[in-house]
Amino acid sequence: MIIPVAFATHTVIATTPGLGEEAFLTAWNSRVATARMTDVEEIEIVVAHGERATLRVGDVFLKIDADQTRTDVEVEAMAMAPLTTPEILWRKPPVLALAALPGTALGHLGESSTASSAAWVAAGGAARTLHEAPLPPWPGRSVDELASRLADECEWLVANEVLPADVVTRNRQIADAALRPWKPAFIHGDLQVDHVFVARDEVTGVVDWSEASRGDAHFDLATLTLGHPEHLGDVVAGYGTDVDLDLIRAWWSLRCLLNVRWLVEHGYGSPNEFPEVAVLRSAATRTKP
Repeated sequence: MIIPVAFATHTVIATTPGLGEEAFLTAWNSRVATARMTDVEEIEIVVAHGERATLRVGDVFLKIDADQTRTDVEVEAMAMAPLTTPEILWRKPPVLALAALPGTALGHLGESSTASSAAWVAAGGAARTLHEAPLPPWPGRSVDELASRLADECEWLVANEVLPADVVTRNRQIADAALRPWKPAFIHGDLQVDHVFVARDEVTGVVDWSEASRGDAHFDLATLTLGHPEHLGDVVAGYGTDVDLDLIRAWWSLRCLLNVRWLVEHGYGSPNEFPEVAVLRSAATRTKP
């Protein structure tokens, strides 16, 4: 099934093998399964690509994932998390129905955030609450796994002339600082600003838990502030102690280097328009060996 999608700052025409018309229609027709979705005449496609799709029908989100192990992780992580998460309305594989959270997203990657400094401070506090919670039983990515993938992604970026070699090389040098042993914490794994909802300067909830695992707390803080360095101080103030700003910057470079190829291969437009590429170029210019 081919669906035009607008997601954050990326626009994509997404072909979704494994998430074809049957799954799409199942999700659409499932809106009658709950009274909270009555009298809805249209759906909003929040995101769709070759791995998963998320639809909004009224105040309900329908998440369709070709890999149900990710959905298993999301359901278990939300049950364990010490933060407010979306209510699970029902699950009928491959569809997971979730209630919408109150409030609005803290921001969007590639756009200026209209949220207050107090809201960013609250987001930092929420991250600290999560990281102090008991660890999930499943592991996260190891340092060796990340190092191997980083090497592959950097080679691909240069070989395919997606980014200049000097930009890739400098950011890899920065990213290497993150590849060290860390004390494992319960991390969200994709704590981008779009996934944190706020209202009246308070966090009302966090969505999209399919990447949750044990991991480096600095990775969540870096993901939260990626593209929003002006709010790093607010997040750190809310988080409290034990924050290494150099590690945050290392994870900025590492996350961006790992994500660019995925965005290219899933049709998210020109790399020159990716906020991740802007972050990489800025880091290479600002920080010299």
